[in-house]
Amino acid sequence: MSRWVILTPPETMVPGADGGPDLPGSVGGRGAHWDLTGDAAPDIQGAEAVELSQIASAHVELTGRRIKRTLLLTVRPGTPPDTIASFEADLMAMPRHIPAIRSWALSRATGRWTHAWEQEFADEDGLNGQYLLHPYHWTYVDRWFDTELPTAIVAPRLAHLYRTASGPVLTASHCGEAEHPGAIGRSKGERPDHSRWSLVRAPRAEG
Repeated sequence: MSRWVILTPPETMVPGADGGPDLPGSVGGRGAHWDLTGDAAPDIQGAEAVELSQIASAHVELTGRRIKRTLLLTVRPGTPPDTIASFEADLMAMPRHIPAIRSWALSRATGRWTHAWEQEFADEDGLNGQYLLHPYHWTYVDRWFDTELPTAIVAPRLAHLYRTASGPVLTASHCGEAEHPGAIGRSKGERPDHSRWSLVRAPRAEG
C-alpha cells in the first residue's frame, strides 16, 4: 500500500480519498487536493497523482477539525547527496522548534517532484502565523529555497497547498508515535539540535 497526494480541479472527487478545495493562499495546485492510501491512484482526467515514499514522520493526537498542509517541491538535479541530507534534516527538525506543527511527514515523491513535506495544524494561524513566521523557518529552512542565496537547492516551482480536514489525515498507522509535537517519531537519522538562531531574513511562504 502506498500513500498518494492527488491534485485535481476543484469540482473533481477522488473516491476513497480525504480531501477538498485548496484554501485561499495555496499556490501551485489545481484547485483541490486529496490524500489517498492504496495500491494505485485512480486514473482521473486532469489530475496529478504523486506517490509518496516516507522518510520520517510523527503522529500527534489532535481532535476535530484541522488544517492539512502539503508542500511539493523539487530539489535541483545534481545536488550532492550530503547536501540533500542536510536539507531533509532541517525540515525534520522543524517540529522540535515550532510547537504549532502537530502530525507531520517528510517523503520522497514521484513525477516532477522530489519531496513532499506535510503537516497538520490546529488552525490556519498555526500555519500562516506560527509556522511561516517562526525564526527557525527563516534561518534554517528559507536558505534552501531563497534563490538569492548560494545555499538554495530547491527549484522555484512549488505546490504550497492547504485545506480543511475534519479529522486526522497523517494517522498513527502512517506515522511514528510522538508524545509531543517536537518528538522525533520514526526517522532514518537523528535531527540536528539547532539551539541558537542567527540573523533572520524576511519570511517567505516556503518550506
